Amino acid sequence: MAKSTISYWNALTQNNSDKWEIIEGSDGRIEQCTLAMDEKTGDYTRLTRFKAGTDTELFGAKSHEYPEEIMVITGRLYDKAFDQWLEVGDYASRPPGELHGPFTTDTGCVVLEISYPSQSVDK
Repeated sequence: MAKSTISYWNALTQNNSDKWEIIEGSDGRIEQCTLAMDEKTGDYTRLTRFKAGTDTELFGAKSHEYPEEIMVITGRLYDKAFDQWLEVGDYASRPPGELHGPFTTDTGCVVLEISYPSQSVDK
């Protein structure tokens, strides 16, 4: 099986707001929209939207046993693990185990994430 596919659509328009789901424990401040998913491998592409003023300190820093790529699409996001503001167009290709976050944003932010659980180092 491969990742799901879909014809052109715009996840950032108001008429597609029903495609976004609130991330549990975020008090409605963080939402995600899955763009593509491979049900067999778990590999996925999604957008994560942080509302202005969001701070993920309660979630703490994170790492994954699989590689992931991220790119800032709108706004800006501060990554405390790197002591760095990520701006529109900033990209990272994270190796398995790399610590990132917690995050804050003053303006709000949308991040594109492409994750590869099928390439987990514990498999």
